[in-house]
Amino acid sequence: MEKNDLVLVGEFGRSHGLKGEVRLKSHTGDPQAIVGYKPLIATNGKTYTLKNVRQAPGGEPDILIALVDGVTTREASEALNRVQLHVERDKLPPPDDEDEFLLADLIGLTVQNEAGETIGTIVAVPNYGSGDLLEIAPAQKGSTALLPFTKAFVPVVDIAAKRVVAAVPDDFFEIAKPEPGEDRA
Repeated sequence: MEKNDLVLVGEFGRSHGLKGEVRLKSHTGDPQAIVGYKPLIATNGKTYTLKNVRQAPGGEPDILIALVDGVTTREASEALNRVQLHVERDKLPPPDDEDEFLLADLIGLTVQNEAGETIGTIVAVPNYGSGDLLEIAPAQKGSTALLPFTKAFVPVVDIAAKRVVAAVPDDFFEIAKPEPGEDRA
């Protein structure tokens, strides 16, 4: 199984209660639909099946409490913390229209500025809680930079042409320097 054939659909979090339940962050469009994907494949190749999921307290729709087949103790559920779950790409439904795509399909795409110049390549699509970001490696050597994945910053996504157009400032890849007098404690 090629890594490109797997799509990240969720990640286990800390255990919940004493009977083996575990928190789960779902990356599926309908968060609770993750229970229908079988098998869920961990990064190390181990497979998991969810028996059921329910909304976790706190009101975040993508945070669930999951009961995992074969996990019946708090210790077993604690061992799942930070395990990423993938599903085979061909088990996912196709996008509803041409403007829909999987975030995983963005990785590896060329990033061009609005003048059509290649400025880098998308290496990851992280989400730290406030929305999806594009992690872009510069075409020249250097550190990656993060760009919010919104229409304002990324007006064009062309999966077929393997490129995106991004509205980035000229100093996008420059590491932020502290302002004079700013303390770096």
